[in-house]
Amino acid sequence: MLLGLVAGLTTCALWGLTFIAPRAVAPFTAWDLTIARYGIFGLACLTLMADRRFRPIGIARSRLLIGLLLGGAGYVGYFISVAFAVQLAGVAVAPVIIGTMPVFLAIIANIRDRSAPWKALVLPLSLIAIGVVIVNAATVADVADTASIYLGVLASSAALAIWIAYGLANAAVMRSADAPDGLQWTGLQGIGAAIGSLLLLPLASFDLAHTASASEAARFIVWAMVMGLAGSWFATWCWVVASRRLPLALAAQLIVAETVFGLAYGFMSDSRFPSLAEAIGVTVQFVGVCSAIAVFSKPRAPSSLSQKSVAQV
Repeated sequence: MLLGLVAGLTTCALWGLTFIAPRAVAPFTAWDLTIARYGIFGLACLTLMADRRFRPIGIARSRLLIGLLLGGAGYVGYFISVAFAVQLAGVAVAPVIIGTMPVFLAIIANIRDRSAPWKALVLPLSLIAIGVVIVNAATVADVADTASIYLGVLASSAALAIWIAYGLANAAVMRSADAPDGLQWTGLQGIGAAIGSLLLLPLASFDLAHTASASEAARFIVWAMVMGLAGSWFATWCWVVASRRLPLALAAQLIVAETVFGLAYGFMSDSRFPSLAEAIGVTVQFVGVCSAIAVFSKPRAPSSLSQKSVAQV
């Protein structure tokens, strides 16, 4: 359990860099960073497969496809959504909206298992909604281009949906009786991410290779390496470990830490403290998430349907 918690928190700290990386590599674009990051991720995975232990041997064909899709659609799609969300709406909106993911996963679990009465969810969901509104309202008030903010919220929501789908699929595989080896599963996702990034090559800023300054090019290369090796390969492996060792409900709750790290990195990048509205909004949302966690953490008696299912097994 402890190893799973440490692995999950490490993942959140590394994935939190996603919220500042796109702005840190200017004048290079989010497309450029996506291609470089996941190209490095895939190349690292292929290099490691020179060692037999890293090769996806003995994994069913359907699982191979799932791993590749998780890397391609999940990682590339998520990163692009977050990158545009940050560029359009700033560093506060994206991590706060994506930070609601634990609650949405809890709702999905409740629809499946009815593990908590719906009336018990009114308070946490209301707090989260209020927190999101406070932060977004503060951002809109400070930026004249409100259309950009709304597009950023839309991009953040897309990233949220992708993350939920990724979390559910990845946990289902890693919690199964015949779960693949963590290093092999990470390698599959890395290759999938690299393939997905290749589809973006027509959008790359090839002209910047000649017009960008040496310092700008060096900064881009450093960020691409950090995001490709630490923010992708190592973070994915850590999340695979967390998914294997922790229940999905608990692993999902740790994503709150990604929000915290993302906001902290963003404010440090902007060399400022959060505004009062941002601080209040994030705090209210955090309290809401904690309330939801408390609701779903309460022990409950197994329902008659669950007892029947167990009996059948």
